Amino acid sequence: MTSVDRDVVALLDDALHTKLLGYLQARGWKLHRAANADELADLIEQQDFHAGLLQLQRVGNFKLFDLVGRQQSLQWIALMDHSFWNPTPQHRNFLAGVYDFHTLPVDQERLAISLGHAWGKGQLLRQPPAQPDSLEHHGIVGSSPAMQAFSLALRKASKVDAPVLIGGESGTGKELAAHAIHNMSARSRHAFVAVNCGALPTHLIQSELFGHEKGAFTGAYQRKIGRMEAAQGGTLFLDEIADLPLDLQANLLRVLQDKVIERLGSSQPIQLDIRVIAATHINLREAVAKGQFREDLYYRLNVINLQAPPLRERQGDVELLAQALLGQFAGDNGGKVKGFSRQALRAMNQYAWPGNVRELINRIRQGVIMAEHPYLTPEDLGMERRAADVGRPTLDDARARAEIEAIRAALRRCQHNVSEAARELGVSRATLYRLLERYALSGHLKGKATPKRSPSVTTPAAVDKPTYPTQPSLPDAH
Repeated sequence: MTSVDRDVVALLDDALHTKLLGYLQARGWKLHRAANADELADLIEQQDFHAGLLQLQRVGNFKLFDLVGRQQSLQWIALMDHSFWNPTPQHRNFLAGVYDFHTLPVDQERLAISLGHAWGKGQLLRQPPAQPDSLEHHGIVGSSPAMQAFSLALRKASKVDAPVLIGGESGTGKELAAHAIHNMSARSRHAFVAVNCGALPTHLIQSELFGHEKGAFTGAYQRKIGRMEAAQGGTLFLDEIADLPLDLQANLLRVLQDKVIERLGSSQPIQLDIRVIAATHINLREAVAKGQFREDLYYRLNVINLQAPPLRERQGDVELLAQALLGQFAGDNGGKVKGFSRQALRAMNQYAWPGNVRELINRIRQGVIMAEHPYLTPEDLGMERRAADVGRPTLDDARARAEIEAIRAALRRCQHNVSEAARELGVSRATLYRLLERYALSGHLKGKATPKRSPSVTTPAAVDKPTYPTQPSLPDAH
């Protein structure tokens, strides 16, 4: 007799449970039986199962259909009596999402074999526990070298109480990074207050940040605690700091220096104990050079500088993120969607993702909601044109992609200093500038103007440029 070491959750009637119990126990299975859908939901919440048996005797039980899609690693076997089954499109979709199905009366030997296969697949699909160096429990998913370096920087930043400036393109997860720093810091028990400087009306910014007393201005009917005061003891996150007007930048600088604020309409100073994390998708060095951002405030905020990597530079992370998001949104379509087709994975891995992680979130949620089949296709994700346009990469394409990645990495390591990056890459400064122009990477230079081209230097032909077909960008939200 095999030892009982494999747990199965089951919704069975008395007769079927009695019939199967002894047979399955003798083959190493332990049945955890539920009498109804509510008990089944409780069992699933209380314990991790890799396989489940679901007896379908009535049509229209949509709660059961929802339970089936709740955990991707729980593989279901449906036991059906055809006399009670109504093959509507929803029922057919449900069957497409289960691992296997058996008609009643059950062939016990075949069921035991099917159950073993389902349990094995469920165990393989189980999410591994987060590694000690991983920040997945803070919502940051990725194992690429770029994300490993970024995660290490976040950990270092969380151990000190200095201001942090997070740069990066829109949609790269700057606020999520700020949350991770706060949650790992000594201030984690206090508030994390986020302020989008670009979304606040200009005439209300002072009131929102510093608060006001009753009667301080027309419409101030009661005292208001400002965002800075609300973050007392915790972290104030200033998103899109570059959008803060210059006069307010001076006020913010004074607050960071003195750690004191006054509500509008009051002369009573309030001592602050807050940590400030700021973020922007704008190159603040260039904004300072153009007089659009105060230089003294830039250096006050930029004690620790972090750069959130764009999704296109995170090799191998797209599929990890996509799987995590699928698990998050699976309930939006009753758990019908189980994964991605090979064509969808190929299209996602070959796409440039101009909208970064935010665009990936948008497309996967859209796909889950609109999907008609268990495995998402490029059409579900709105990437059918991308999938059709991408052919097999040529050797020139592969070489160009390698050069682009090497140049980007060198510039990051050298703090975007072209001369140092050129020496590291083993090319002349002029050659590196030509490559930057060829691959449209001049935007990676911070505060450095590209030298004017000499008449004797020829422009590389357009055919030398690698082609990256893209979908129209989705609306940005910073």
